[in-house]
Amino acid sequence: MNLVVNGVEHALDLDPRTTLLDALREHLHLTGAKKGCDHGQCGACTVLLDGRRVNSCLVLAVSQQDADVTTIEGLAEHPVQRAFLEHDGFQCGYCTPGQICSAVGMLDEMKQGWPSAVPDDDVDRQIRERMSGNLCRCGAYANIVPAIADAR
Repeated sequence: MNLVVNGVEHALDLDPRTTLLDALREHLHLTGAKKGCDHGQCGACTVLLDGRRVNSCLVLAVSQQDADVTTIEGLAEHPVQRAFLEHDGFQCGYCTPGQICSAVGMLDEMKQGWPSAVPDDDVDRQIRERMSGNLCRCGAYANIVPAIADAR
């Protein structure tokens, strides 16, 4: 099968049961997306599929043959990644790739329905609510939310 990841097409010979997460990590050696819970509950494996954020541990790779997959490695120069660095939005860093991919997808989702005049306290609430599928065991939320708000 062919899989387009970060703008590069890859020909892969995969077992049809291979998840997108395992294809990325084990076959393409893109280890940014992490295997956390392997049940879609923690968000550590979040990547973007055609710009939408998904838990790659729940998606079969073979079903993504025509999709554009973006991983954290493809977001190296993205404003959200820079904002995470500037705001120290990580501690151990395990969840950070999933947090950043999710934040990029969330901000893109909200461009249409999120006016720039939203009060700051409502922005923080909306970010917390919309990022609730990404867990941080270290509790770096105090810096993650302002990083996303700043990148907005």
